[in-house]
Amino acid sequence: MVDSRDRLALRTQVHAAVGLLHGLTHTRLNPAFEQLGLPSVPEDAGTKSERIDLSFGQVPDSELVQVARRFVEQSPVPVSRSIRRRLEDLLWEEDSPPEIPKKARRELALALDLPELAQHHAPFMRLLDRLWLPEEPNILLSTFLNDGMQPRTLRDDIERHVFRNPGDWSGVELFEQLGAFEAGDARFARFLEGLVSGDVLLDEHLQEATVSTFNGFLRSSGTELRRVGTDGGYPLFALVSTRLHGNRRPKNIIFASLGSKPDIRFQSSVDNDIEIVGGRRSDTLVYDREISTAGLRWRDLHSWWQDTQKISDESKARVDLYARLRDCLPANSPGQRNLYEAYHTALPASVDDPALLPEVWLHWDHKTVEERGPEALLRSRMDFLLLLPHGQRVVLEVDGSQHYTTDRGRTPDTAKYAEMVAADRDLKLRGYEVFRFGHDELKHLDAAKELMRQFLPDMFRRFRVTKS
Repeated sequence: MVDSRDRLALRTQVHAAVGLLHGLTHTRLNPAFEQLGLPSVPEDAGTKSERIDLSFGQVPDSELVQVARRFVEQSPVPVSRSIRRRLEDLLWEEDSPPEIPKKARRELALALDLPELAQHHAPFMRLLDRLWLPEEPNILLSTFLNDGMQPRTLRDDIERHVFRNPGDWSGVELFEQLGAFEAGDARFARFLEGLVSGDVLLDEHLQEATVSTFNGFLRSSGTELRRVGTDGGYPLFALVSTRLHGNRRPKNIIFASLGSKPDIRFQSSVDNDIEIVGGRRSDTLVYDREISTAGLRWRDLHSWWQDTQKISDESKARVDLYARLRDCLPANSPGQRNLYEAYHTALPASVDDPALLPEVWLHWDHKTVEERGPEALLRSRMDFLLLLPHGQRVVLEVDGSQHYTTDRGRTPDTAKYAEMVAADRDLKLRGYEVFRFGHDELKHLDAAKELMRQFLPDMFRRFRVTKS
């Protein structure tokens, strides 16, 4: 997430963009406010500028991103590319893109075959248009055209030096002219993803070869273009960090225990095959199928449940799985139960959504904490786990008073709080992202649903979760 300086920059840029509403009439201002998610202001509250300032002044920092995104996606007034791109850069950087150092960018530009990448004129120019090209001519690059002084644009130069006279410009020259070496990491990442997309390179073998070339320079900086799916039959690539511990694919997921810690033994330590023994084996679930680069989706979990439980009817299997997962949630934690239900109902249900795994065992030790002593593993279970695209792992935790108090919530306990914070640090070092919710935020189901309606789209966007 952004720091306070970046938040101030976002507020400044969004305020400037919202100021464009001044071109509307008084009667059209409130519908425009509503479209952007801004508060309405009575028509007699002042001039148009004053009404705009009054409305925007009521927007809390927590809603700035949503307002900016609505402005970019559905502005009620025309927006220049320069304003749109400043907002895009701030929004995209909120997603914490992997860093791509200038050295890696320059080496990559030196190695790329520009005539090959630009062999299809229209899609290549659409990519540059979307990410780089300004709409205003650069008066400093004027030249004599048609027997008179006419402003020459960057588009004119690209047409001349890349297409009409291939070989005039190298990849380095193109990157310099576009400003790609100085651009934010998020915009540069989208540029690379676009260059190797099926929209620009209309040949799958050329896509793979170009990705291989790019990755030769990107991996030294801890990033790579990784295949994450298909788009119109062509491979789809996304730039991801290779430094995240979480990019390793899980081998076994042990979750949804009914009651106490499961009794586990290895059937084969070489193959990492485990078995639940003692009690009823159905009291603990073990997902042991391969997890794709798209993450673990409901369709995967439904299929696994239907197969392992030998349920012939697909709809019945889904209902049965939903109930089984709900049953493992602690009866004394309505916040957890409400989060689980709100996750399923706050947004339109889709089998392509990430599966929400409850009560996931992070560590397992056959000895108790008392037996293990100071070497004991802390935080055995996570409240909820999401396995997202590109190996990203997200933990959702619901914090009741037991996390930081003793005597049933009556006495603050700094040791408990310190233990929770230390466990969070450990998770983050292992490549997990942790989002905490206060129990009071979720103790009422309607409030939990509203919270999930706001949180989930932003979280999915942050981790680039897309529908198949």
